[in-house]
Amino acid sequence: MKQALHHLSVPTRTRGLHEITRDIDRWITLQDIQTGLLTVFLRHTSASLLIQENADPDVRTDLEQFFETIAPEAPGRYVHDAEGPDDMPAHLRTALTQVQLSIPVDAGRMVLGTWQGIYVFEHRRAPSRREVVLHLFGE
Repeated sequence: MKQALHHLSVPTRTRGLHEITRDIDRWITLQDIQTGLLTVFLRHTSASLLIQENADPDVRTDLEQFFETIAPEAPGRYVHDAEGPDDMPAHLRTALTQVQLSIPVDAGRMVLGTWQGIYVFEHRRAPSRREVVLHLFGE
């Protein structure tokens, strides 16, 4: 069994879904592992990871609007607002999603569905740089 570890830096320009599928796929092809399990881990509490449709951009628009509805920016609504009005809603959105994904790898490729992509879901408005840790284990 072999394993490989990589830190991927993801710039996010604004709130929303930022696809990282190609970046991850490129890294996997450089590894000498054909069959295994990929763990994708995001080291933040105000952004998350999603596997979601990557064909129709309306899906991303609807997801973003849905999360705005269930965790809105509302001055005075939250106790925690140390970093601005989008701070606590960002933490709530992360709590409702996930910061870790497990994806099988077969024949040196992620086993994703036809229309599936991997996204960093940025929950803050300001540009940021998010760190994603990739761990591939297999043979």
